[in-house]
Amino acid sequence: MGVEMFGKIRKAAARFRGACRQDTGMVTSEYAMGIIAAVGFAVLLYQVVTSGQVQAELQAIVKKALSARM
Repeated sequence: MGVEMFGKIRKAAARFRGACRQDTGMVTSEYAMGIIAAVGFAVLLYQVVTSGQVQAELQAIVKKALSARM
């Protein structure tokens, strides 16, 4: 392999590495927004599950499952 060809390959590899390094991963503010969204969803889900109607339905499902004959 000639010196000229080796130089071309090195330049192409350097360009490829540079292109791959652009905008990788999330920054701290994106992590913070993701955590806030996850906590908000968890609070909403907790409120729905602990509401009276949903709790009554879940209890009815459990009672039906426990009283089933095998």
